[in-house]
Amino acid sequence: MERKEFIVVGAGPAGLSAAIEAARSGVSVTVFDENARPGGQLFKQIHKFFGSKEHMAKIRGFRIGEELLREAEEKGVEVVLNATVIGLYREKEIQVQIGTEVHHYKADAILIATGASENMVNFRGWTLPGVIGAGAAQTMMNLYHVKPGNRILMLGSGNVGLVVSYQLMQAGCEVVALVDAAPRIGGYGVHASKVARCGVPFYLSHTIKEAEGTDCVRGVTIAQIDAKYQFIPGTEKHFDVDTICVAVGLSPMTQLLKMDGVEMADTRGGYIPACDETGATSIPGIFAAGDVAGIEEASSAMIEGRMSGEAVAAYLGYASTDEKALREKELEESLGALRQGMFAPKNRGKKLEKTDEGIELSEMLLEKGYIGDDEIKRFPGYRAEIKVHPVLECTQNIPCNPCQTACRKGCISIGDNITSLPISVKDSTCIDCGMCVASCSGQAIFLVSENPEKGTGEVTIPYEFLPLPKVGEKGYGLSRSGQRICDATVRKVRTSKTYDGTALVTIEVPIGYTDRARFYRKADEAQ
Repeated sequence: MERKEFIVVGAGPAGLSAAIEAARSGVSVTVFDENARPGGQLFKQIHKFFGSKEHMAKIRGFRIGEELLREAEEKGVEVVLNATVIGLYREKEIQVQIGTEVHHYKADAILIATGASENMVNFRGWTLPGVIGAGAAQTMMNLYHVKPGNRILMLGSGNVGLVVSYQLMQAGCEVVALVDAAPRIGGYGVHASKVARCGVPFYLSHTIKEAEGTDCVRGVTIAQIDAKYQFIPGTEKHFDVDTICVAVGLSPMTQLLKMDGVEMADTRGGYIPACDETGATSIPGIFAAGDVAGIEEASSAMIEGRMSGEAVAAYLGYASTDEKALREKELEESLGALRQGMFAPKNRGKKLEKTDEGIELSEMLLEKGYIGDDEIKRFPGYRAEIKVHPVLECTQNIPCNPCQTACRKGCISIGDNITSLPISVKDSTCIDCGMCVASCSGQAIFLVSENPEKGTGEVTIPYEFLPLPKVGEKGYGLSRSGQRICDATVRKVRTSKTYDGTALVTIEVPIGYTDRARFYRKADEAQ
């Protein structure tokens, strides 16, 4: 048996963050992970994170993973890959299978950061090849550069379903529909909007009735359901698809904790260990952090990991009580900022009608994925002006403020609370730098201007598809719902290292469409 000071099980955002925090205090840390590369879900996440600068907002997930690995290496953290922990026993003993060998370790402290696994839903034909989890599709695309399919139906409108749907289109797949049994979209409205303006229809209060095919998926039939989740006869809709992606939630992977006899709690976030804010469980020296302790965003998991790492350092005598309390307070404040707004844990399952500012929410956004042309004007991000100015179509209280820090001219304001709705400041002077458009994690900011003499206007949109449009190219402006509404000519295409992969495409449209055109499609690609 080999002795270790601190063992972390799982090299994802929570596990690596905990390892770094503990190592910073002088703790000797060993991390075991069953995968061939560390980073957990981070290296599958090519989208930009929400939050504030301290939460690594506007940085893409895989870049955050690279930064965590660099920090871990600098702090001397030992990371052992292709190492599956197969047992956690009394007195903080674990068994790890590395290759064909089983190794036995005993630690002074152990953190379980094993994350979560995808849920599945049963329907006729659900075992056919071609029915896959959204996370599996993300792995195929973003790690192995393999298209999961050509024509795909997504089941689930939470953030995972929305984000992966968008990434499927970036990979060249056609997403024929996004389906959810719930009557309202479950994820961020800004994620839904960028999917909707690409022309993907949403079918809420619908679910899959049957996956069709004998050797693999050849098609799918969905149907509307009633309040008791029973199919409504005559509402069936058929789609020719070769792939069905399922994004119906995650379940914490708590098997190791249960094996050791840790006290568990049955919560809305799953069957999770009963632990305090630092991740300390009912067994002294055993900690839990990240999705294994309750499903949240990766930003929250990283902070939870840091809290656990600091708690372990104190438990092992490397940090004083005062140092622990000071760092804990700092991290709790950071985590608390992410747990505010409409999507806070306290609001799970609630049907909210208004924003924190008292503005009526867009029912169209919640039910169809896009905000109505008449609805946008009641939000503080909307502004009508001839000269170039930002229009912010972020209409929900989500924790994010990169737009405010990106604009050096004070055109955008959020204030001290990062879940407040962004405001397009009147009488401010926009210099058309585009930093707000590129920095918006939800791709919800557009630069708009008008030229009454020519009878045209310009709309600058965020664009993350290849190939990029070319200056002078003719095409069409698409509405928020993805419908072709006007002719459009590409006037500018801007790329920059500071934009981090988001191109800024400026299209010229008839003056009456500057408040409606929100996406561009080349003429021979338009629907």
